[in-house]
Amino acid sequence: MKMFSRSINQVLAGLVFAVMVVSGSSSPGHAHEIRPAIVDLEFVGDGRVQLDMSLILEAALAEIGAEHGDTDESPNAQKYDQLRLMDEADLAIEFERFEARFLNGVTLSADGAKIPLEVDKIELDPVGDTDFARLSRLTLSGQLPLNAVNVEFSFNPSFGPSVIRVPDGNGEFSYSNYLENGGPSEPIPVEGGLSMSAGEVFVDYIGIGFTHIVPKGLDHILFVVGLFLLSPRLKPLLIQITSFTIAHSVTLALAMLGIISAPASIVEPLIAASIVFIAVENLVTNRLSPWRPFVVFGFGLLHGLGFAGVLTEFGLSPTHFVSGLIGFNVGVEVGQLAVVAACYALFGAWFSDKSWYRARVTVPMSLAIALVAVWWFAERTGMVA
Repeated sequence: MKMFSRSINQVLAGLVFAVMVVSGSSSPGHAHEIRPAIVDLEFVGDGRVQLDMSLILEAALAEIGAEHGDTDESPNAQKYDQLRLMDEADLAIEFERFEARFLNGVTLSADGAKIPLEVDKIELDPVGDTDFARLSRLTLSGQLPLNAVNVEFSFNPSFGPSVIRVPDGNGEFSYSNYLENGGPSEPIPVEGGLSMSAGEVFVDYIGIGFTHIVPKGLDHILFVVGLFLLSPRLKPLLIQITSFTIAHSVTLALAMLGIISAPASIVEPLIAASIVFIAVENLVTNRLSPWRPFVVFGFGLLHGLGFAGVLTEFGLSPTHFVSGLIGFNVGVEVGQLAVVAACYALFGAWFSDKSWYRARVTVPMSLAIALVAVWWFAERTGMVA
């Protein structure tokens, strides 16, 4: 009886610790991943330059900066939650109050001289499903100085990260660059002709893939942690991670090619369900089954569709499709391995061979992960407000 009581106490103590760790990382309540503002730069004639922007306007108004992976990590999260409940008319009023500061943070310079910008158009959607971030569209424009050669773009990082793209006139993009820290971008020739080499795209997208996992991809992080918890031994863990990587690479490529697609309203709840499955399996078995890599492969196909939703926004040019896609996947893989390394350094190296490892680490942490993922599933399916 004393042994049973001791075991229960161990599990409860571990569960409290695990819940604190997981909850402290990010509150699942109404959090949204910080998506970059997508900015298309065009020279529209008559010496004018135009910026077509697609962004989470509420995050910019709340000044949830690029240093945050999720809205709930910001001290301004409450303001963001209030803004996203506003209808489009009230949100437009809030933007009018903020407009001068916003324009001051969107910098377009020609040969070193700042171009004054004005808002030509703003398109705001109704509130809709508040479990998913609402995208707004802005059009800014300004007058180029005479004989301008190059322009550079910067975006105040307190408004979030950004992607600057240059359309090539054929529905594609000759240039696309991720400005996590605000920029400035490379000089963009007014007469056109700017492009990135395959090597530059590869390196750029490694960073995009990595940051999508660490720190921004909490759901993917918990999935990988769940894989680690059941068996921290290196070989079976690498088999699972490799299976997951191959699978999400396949669906990511197919989605980017437009061969397959699925709405976020379906993909995101299923990703949460996959985390629940892995965590619950950790609770009901103490050994790695031979079919688990195949299950992980199936879930990897699903997670790849989630990655595609993010990568599509960056406007990956067909010219560098392969190098960008490979770079992104390399970044994701490095991010996953970083999570594994962190798990190993925090508890795997020290405790995995202890008799109490399952009771104090695997069970409570898997239970905490399952609870978080169940909440995500309920939230993403609209079962809870």
